[in-house]
Amino acid sequence: MTSTARRPDVGEPDLPTRLTIADRAARGRAARADVSRSGQGEFAAAADRFDPIAVLRGQEATRVADLVPIRYGRMAISPFTFFRGTAAVMAADLAETPVSGLTVQLCGDAHLSNFGFFASPERRLVFDLNDFDETLPGPWEWDVKRLASSVEIAARDRGFDDGDREAAVRAVGRGYRRAMHSFAELTNLEVWYAHADVEELRARYAGELNTSRRKRLDRSLAKARTRDNIGALDRFTCLVDGAPRFTADPPVVVPLRDLLPDVSERTDLETQLFQLMRGYHASLPADRRVLLKQYRAVDMARKVVGVGSVGTRSWMILLLGRDNHDALVLQAKEAGPSVLEAHLGRAAQDNHGERVVVGQRLMQTVSDIFLGWQRTSGIDAAERDFYIRQLRDWKGSFEVEEMVPRGLRSYADLCGWTLARAHARTGDRVAIACYLGASDAFDNALVDFARAYAEQNERDHHALVVAIAKGQVQAVAGI
Repeated sequence: MTSTARRPDVGEPDLPTRLTIADRAARGRAARADVSRSGQGEFAAAADRFDPIAVLRGQEATRVADLVPIRYGRMAISPFTFFRGTAAVMAADLAETPVSGLTVQLCGDAHLSNFGFFASPERRLVFDLNDFDETLPGPWEWDVKRLASSVEIAARDRGFDDGDREAAVRAVGRGYRRAMHSFAELTNLEVWYAHADVEELRARYAGELNTSRRKRLDRSLAKARTRDNIGALDRFTCLVDGAPRFTADPPVVVPLRDLLPDVSERTDLETQLFQLMRGYHASLPADRRVLLKQYRAVDMARKVVGVGSVGTRSWMILLLGRDNHDALVLQAKEAGPSVLEAHLGRAAQDNHGERVVVGQRLMQTVSDIFLGWQRTSGIDAAERDFYIRQLRDWKGSFEVEEMVPRGLRSYADLCGWTLARAHARTGDRVAIACYLGASDAFDNALVDFARAYAEQNERDHHALVVAIAKGQVQAVAGI
């Protein structure tokens, strides 16, 4: 029997505030009657399944038309890059799969490349989820299945054999299940404070890495610590009349002065963007507003980001403080409706920038101190929502494309733990843990689901490649 995905009326995760521990445990075990753990492995596309290319093209209407071909060019590179851009496609597929009825705050796009490390306000490097454009309350299974599928697809891209792929996907389920059991034993505050400190993780996984790979990891961590505002100043700006301004690197980075050479048009857009900054200021806590007031915005540039996000409006905003070396580089990224809303209902937040920020703060242990949101009108003659954060603050990631089987297994386990920690903050961790149980039944089901979905993803990727070859979809490669 397939259980309908249930959402609380108030648009928040399903928190068991009035149930005893025993009631919550019984609730989790009872959910197996709606869908067995082995039933979570089911995936078979219907004969009348929607056209995935039509779903992707349906997203074009709200995007910058000149940038859309870059999106398709990036997605066409491989089945894995295609998967990264198809959160909307998978959401439609997941809506037809069985769920237990237990809800959490979803990331909505929990694939391997949307995990990484960044700085905490205490200036420690932490590992966590780092993309929340699609966040919404919903069935916990959806995030886990997207993560597991991404592991299978990445392993196929790396040419791993069946056994290595299965072991990596199984690590997702095992890591998630064991972590959820651990969190079920903790107090609410202990769960809220739990985090993945990178130095602790390095010690935990060091024994699984040979000398060369430990050195590579250390280089990656050291590089992440250089990806800060000063690094962004060096990377993206040059001196113009003695002051730093964004450097053109079209079409990836286009300063406002080049994007709109007409002075009157540029002035109008600058006015709207600076209004965005003023409104964003109000979304920050009082102490961050005081800090932000010590900077002044001096330049802006449009920046192409990611794979699935290409075509949405993303701005870099350069602010200076006490002198030209005291820089703050913010990113204002457009936020539209979550792809999950078509299947789970509208978000509780009227502003989609706020939706993203709320989801991020719920799921992450620590968030960017400048994370906020704003709605502005006038850009492209339309009212749009944005969320704003630092462009770089010790941001880094593991190179999935270079992982060996053992490394991917360890990384999959870590991502499973991290996702469970995020879900445990907002959902009924006791019920989910009791649903999962102590056996590997759910882990095995994930292997079946991920294998079947990876095959579907390959067919969908092939359909895009064919559409590009026939000229039905315009794509630009190499950008």
